[in-house]
Amino acid sequence: MKIAVIEPLGVETSLLKELSSGLVPEAEFIIYDTRTTETSELISRGADADIVVLANQPVSAEVIAGWRQVKMLAVAFTGVDHIALDACRMRNITVCNCAGYSTVAVADLVFGMLISHFRNLEPCNAAVRAGKTKEGLVGFELEGKKFGVVGTGAIGSRVARIAQAFGCEVYAYSRTRRELSGVTYVGLDELLSLCDIVSLHVPLTGETRGMIHAGNLALMKPSAVLINTARGPVVDSAALTDALNSGIIAGACVDVFDVEPPLPLDTPLLHAKNLTAAPHIGFATQEALVKRARMVFENIQAFLDGSPKNQV
Repeated sequence: MKIAVIEPLGVETSLLKELSSGLVPEAEFIIYDTRTTETSELISRGADADIVVLANQPVSAEVIAGWRQVKMLAVAFTGVDHIALDACRMRNITVCNCAGYSTVAVADLVFGMLISHFRNLEPCNAAVRAGKTKEGLVGFELEGKKFGVVGTGAIGSRVARIAQAFGCEVYAYSRTRRELSGVTYVGLDELLSLCDIVSLHVPLTGETRGMIHAGNLALMKPSAVLINTARGPVVDSAALTDALNSGIIAGACVDVFDVEPPLPLDTPLLHAKNLTAAPHIGFATQEALVKRARMVFENIQAFLDGSPKNQV
């Protein structure tokens, strides 16, 4: 048996070898420490593997077709919209993800970006280093704000609880409703028009692609802030750019984009007013990366035992 890790997982190789040591003793274990966008190279990396481990490396149907021996994809990520799942199903390839590993990390980033935005931390840093004062940099508090959560899965639910701890009045919109104490569920348009802060926590599907667009951005308060740590295409980036530049909303905190960073420097959204941006780092804390590595090998072990878990 051969197991191929086709891209870096952000943890020490020694940890991966330790985690793999408890699997089939005679298994060949290959680790690639670089990413590639070349289809031929991707096919080569997994061509004779039985199990392929990857994170958010896009995998096309052509690549899947080239992996003739693969029986399982162990995805070290929550979302799987970057994988040609139909091609996997046609080949009866089991796909298992690591849902939940980044719940704490992403929720932390939501409030890190929001507080940075509300309290002007980047301009404050620049001002004090330039010998200036707080003049023009007085910001806002979270307490008393109406906080909207779109999608109340594990991450959205945690964000809702943290928002409550800050003293926010929390509203939610979700296809599946949970029992969340103190959270009021409303329709999406009502949430957008009502809330001072809107944080997105939905997967990318045909239904959610472009769910935030020019029409419903126009419903938001001129003082409102939109936060996207979910998936880039959930938001129409051109519409968001226009909304920021024209003052339809006051600001946005964005960790995810239409494509993975590095972004082209002429990407319009990067030059929009009042944007706080991060390079898709929400999932990436040292603790989360170790957690997901462990989950990957737990998923592999479960697959080898004939009882796959976290199957997509």
